[in-house]
Amino acid sequence: MANIDFRDDVIPDIEQLLDLYGKLGWTAYTDHPEKLEKAIRSSSYVATAWHEENLIGLARTLSDETTVMYLQDILVDPVFQGRGIGRNLLEMCLKRHKHVRQCVLLTDDRPQQKAFYESLGFTNTKDYKPAKLNCFIRF
Repeated sequence: MANIDFRDDVIPDIEQLLDLYGKLGWTAYTDHPEKLEKAIRSSSYVATAWHEENLIGLARTLSDETTVMYLQDILVDPVFQGRGIGRNLLEMCLKRHKHVRQCVLLTDDRPQQKAFYESLGFTNTKDYKPAKLNCFIRF
């Protein structure tokens, strides 16, 4: 990808994080900058995408490094969406956690989300046939 630098050795500063999360309207994060900063720093793994000096994408995971990895966030600046950046960030996370038995994520119910994750080998629990699965969440 021309002019896009993928990194996993740098944690963006809070201003860069607020800018990126804000562009996507993720106010649960931007309303509490101190919590966002702590969440990023406490993540197991953080992959980022940069255009020049600007943070344009981020994916982060939480993991016990043995049985489970949660893909917590994956986001790409709307101006740069559709260029494979999200796919590359997700693949970085999957590669980093290839030794882990299961990868779990929660996402909204938009058709493009379903298509994106299915194209990368994920299965919606509603469609998983080898065994009945349920997903529970509490906010």
